[in-house]
Amino acid sequence: MPKLLAPKGTYDILPERAKCFRKIEALARQIFAEYGYGELSTPIFEYTELFQRGIGETTDIVEKEMFSFTDRGERSLTLRPEGTASIVRAYIEHNLAGSGGVGKYYYYGPMFRCEAPQAGRYRQFLQFGVETLGSSDPRVDAEIISLAVNFYRRLGIADLDVNLNSIGCPECRPAYRAKLIATLQPASEKLCRNCNSRLERNPLRLLDCKNPHCQEVTKKIPLITETLCPDCRDHFEVLLTLLDGIGITYRLNPHLVRGFDYYTKTVFEILAGDLGAQNALCGVGRYDGLVAECGGKPTPGMGFAAGVERLLMVLEARNLLPQVKGSPHLYLALLGEKAQQAICPQVIRLREAGFLVETDLLGRSLKAQMKAANKANAILTGVVGEDELTAGKIIIRQMEAGQQESIPLTDLEQYLKDFFRTTNISEK
Repeated sequence: MPKLLAPKGTYDILPERAKCFRKIEALARQIFAEYGYGELSTPIFEYTELFQRGIGETTDIVEKEMFSFTDRGERSLTLRPEGTASIVRAYIEHNLAGSGGVGKYYYYGPMFRCEAPQAGRYRQFLQFGVETLGSSDPRVDAEIISLAVNFYRRLGIADLDVNLNSIGCPECRPAYRAKLIATLQPASEKLCRNCNSRLERNPLRLLDCKNPHCQEVTKKIPLITETLCPDCRDHFEVLLTLLDGIGITYRLNPHLVRGFDYYTKTVFEILAGDLGAQNALCGVGRYDGLVAECGGKPTPGMGFAAGVERLLMVLEARNLLPQVKGSPHLYLALLGEKAQQAICPQVIRLREAGFLVETDLLGRSLKAQMKAANKANAILTGVVGEDELTAGKIIIRQMEAGQQESIPLTDLEQYLKDFFRTTNISEK
């Protein structure tokens, strides 16, 4: 019988790797809280219409990459390919605007896209992000950009390439769209098949094409920033002034667009130079028309999303993976069936008291158990055989110091409390 494997584009997170994932998640949650964002958790699947209306029917994600299925009620459902549309749906459904003020939310969880797997890109992937709803002030844009930069800097990634652009709004974008089509149609034979398909339906997506021939053609197009309306131009200029004041270095990139139709005005990416073709750490944008598009009242919004797998690639390449503590406080080497059974309740009690306690479950020799304690980097090792059990004692060894002593078994919990309090050791 052939061996069963994980589906293409998915992967298992093994225990040691899971520690890194959890460390990154904890830091993200900490920073989100510092900036005043609250968690909003949405279902893994939604009605397909939400993404068709929110992301845009002519986008690659909706046309090619969604995992959609029909339920028993003949309704089309889709595993969420991104987080923003779901946050907006929840914002409308629960009338979160009714409480007044600005809504600030974050999410963290799996997303799904049926695309060709690549380094740092999977069909099921972990994504986190933040969304601010209710304010069109460019200070919101600056806050979210600074949050993202702060997060990566705290992980030790200092050489961030921050790219900025404004893609206008429904008032000024149609004029640019027409200019773009008029410029590119004469050179359409030099464009790839995807770009020819997008030319009439979604010409801004041509700016994001990675095909070298298409990139050569689009070098000569007019810049979108040249056709911004006064409101979009003022918004962008204020944002740049704010970022200068914060001290964030950025690069204006007039070819930067986003893959979803709902973005307006500010778009933004943070890049890492050592990721090759997949060098985007996170993407962000303003979406002032999305809430209305999904059935709510016109409400401005801004947010960013980031993938965890790609971030781990960068951290690993730079030897910056989080150092995760978790070595046992105590490894109990138990010799003989009587000792194993007698000490089992005490193992549970120590864990309930908050200590990390490991013990052998294979009935191995003392030498093998001590080897296992060393491999686990246990701070202390306790040895109990039949002689110790009869005497009501336990031998405690301090692994690094090479010291040992014998204490009453009944004093073990208090001994651990005193040891870790006086030595200021919690975990390795």
